[in-house]
Amino acid sequence: MRGDKVNRLLIRDETESDYRVVRAIHEAAFGQSGEASLVESLRVAASPRVSLVAELEGERVGHIFLSPVRVEGQPPRGACAGLAPVGVKPSAQGRGVGSALVREALGRCPALGWSAVFLLGDPDYYARFGFVLAAPLGFRYESELFDSHFQVLELEAGALAGGQGWVRYHEAFSAL
Repeated sequence: MRGDKVNRLLIRDETESDYRVVRAIHEAAFGQSGEASLVESLRVAASPRVSLVAELEGERVGHIFLSPVRVEGQPPRGACAGLAPVGVKPSAQGRGVGSALVREALGRCPALGWSAVFLLGDPDYYARFGFVLAAPLGFRYESELFDSHFQVLELEAGALAGGQGWVRYHEAFSAL
């Protein structure tokens, strides 16, 4: 049965014709408009970026966005990205859509020169992709209060070696 789910799922680049639906996906997934507005701001200002849409049985049901981040302090060797937001319509949750979006997005990062990806999220969920807590490696987000959920994935072995500091997302995140 799992194979059937995968065969009916398509992950593709977001196009302009998706914008209105992507907004609705994030509003439904988060119960507010903040993340939807963030995506709209990042589309205009963040580069490079990964912006993908998930279609399940022909219906657009998910979206993910990755944008560059910088490290204040001792930057790691390579460029880094921040994964946020990722949203799946409530009616499609639990069907592998979010996982497929994350895997595809991570697979596209090396082509953009990103050697590591940071995110703020549920460690139990993101561990399946190889994410680990960032604070023990010397990376923090905003405040120590986020240490239990701020994570990183090294896409290139040793990419984070010698780095440490505060991870700063695009200024559009300040509106959240």
